[in-house]
Amino acid sequence: MSHQALWSGRFKEPLSAIALSFSSSIDLDKQLYQEDIAGSIAHVEMLSATRILTAAEGRRIRTALKVIQKEIETGKLKLGDEYEDVHLAIEQRLIQKVGAIGGKLHTGRSRNDQVALDERLYLRTAVKEIGKLLAQLQRVLLYKAEKHFGALMPGYTHLQRAQPIMVSHHLLAYISMLERDYDRLNDCLKRMNKSPLGAAALAGTSFPIDRHKVARKLHFDGIVENSIDAVSDRDYLIEFVSACSLIMMHLSRLAEEMVLWSSKEFGFVQISDAYTTGSSIMPQKKNPDMAELVRGKTGRVYGALVNLLTILKALPLAYNRDMQEDKMPMFDVVSTTRQCLFIVSHILIHTKFDRQRMEEELRNDFLTATEIADYLVRKGVPFRDAHAITGKIVSHCIDHRMYLGNLDIETLHTFSREFDPDIFDYMLPHKSVEQKQSAGSTSPNEVKKQIVHWTRVLKGRRAL
Repeated sequence: MSHQALWSGRFKEPLSAIALSFSSSIDLDKQLYQEDIAGSIAHVEMLSATRILTAAEGRRIRTALKVIQKEIETGKLKLGDEYEDVHLAIEQRLIQKVGAIGGKLHTGRSRNDQVALDERLYLRTAVKEIGKLLAQLQRVLLYKAEKHFGALMPGYTHLQRAQPIMVSHHLLAYISMLERDYDRLNDCLKRMNKSPLGAAALAGTSFPIDRHKVARKLHFDGIVENSIDAVSDRDYLIEFVSACSLIMMHLSRLAEEMVLWSSKEFGFVQISDAYTTGSSIMPQKKNPDMAELVRGKTGRVYGALVNLLTILKALPLAYNRDMQEDKMPMFDVVSTTRQCLFIVSHILIHTKFDRQRMEEELRNDFLTATEIADYLVRKGVPFRDAHAITGKIVSHCIDHRMYLGNLDIETLHTFSREFDPDIFDYMLPHKSVEQKQSAGSTSPNEVKKQIVHWTRVLKGRRAL
């Protein structure tokens, strides 16, 4: 080992190179160097304020930590495999720069509370970044909903055509889903934004530290009160990954629809060449690979959630080294969720909706059958009877290779004398949409209300 371990006093032999390689987390947790240094600066300032360190010692350590941060950022200090983790790497460099005084930085804390602090600081930033990306995707969806207001498309259940809906209404549904994702992140942040620093290894410390002072310095809402809880749980991380799993689930559903809609069988949208790829063997192909990758990457986030739950599921209190394994899923979830939100926004911006194609498909099917049943109900026919009559009409059309628009009043009278010539207006897709009256429906008035609502919400959206 080229660097002596800071915990080596009790040991007669150095850690073997094999064990160091197996146990080292520096390749991952070096990403936390900014959070680690910020936490150390807040900690040393508190140690000075409580006179555990002298003011001069505090200034020397604080100045050196800032220099170390610049060394890392410029590449002067390489955080290589010879270090066990980022925390020890920074502390060892500090001791090299200021001598034995650097060893006083760790007074009143442990790597256990130190790493928990770094993770919470990192995740707090990640929550805010993901929140911004969520809001950006919502704005793109809103832009498309406004742009295509009035355009109609088939709505689906069971992946079978169901009823005519407004394209805007469909897009607005995703805004609502993403809003709940945004709320979950915001709620997660409330529990995440507590400082564990000062819990030390598990039992606290005999030094008169001021945990609340450090929490305020780092803009936490308070401290994790129980010192054992502060170092031994990762529920804040699991909750965050759970929220990201739901975000990815919604993105995956949207991505799947983009895959379907861009197919020849649907033909509802055309995704820009810039967000599709070709085939190495079939020259004609245009594949929605970016959407497919979003769909595929969802499994990575789900896997991370199960990974973290499994790591924690049988750990006795307090800290166990198993927890070191939370870094890889944490970093991967943050990166994957950010990337997918970003790319989906760009896919949508560069996607054209084929209004003519969608409305053509509305006419060549039976999507207004429910309107026929509702028409009979308004004439006094019980809904179940109206449903059966309409079903027979549809069956008749299928048998005769025709659609509802091909029917005449005489044929309809063979099913019910309640039909009048105005029934044909109700068979029109736009009439079906206009007939909707319930709040939140696909009627133009209700869709317009939703657009106005989301315009107001997103205009006033503040960062988490």
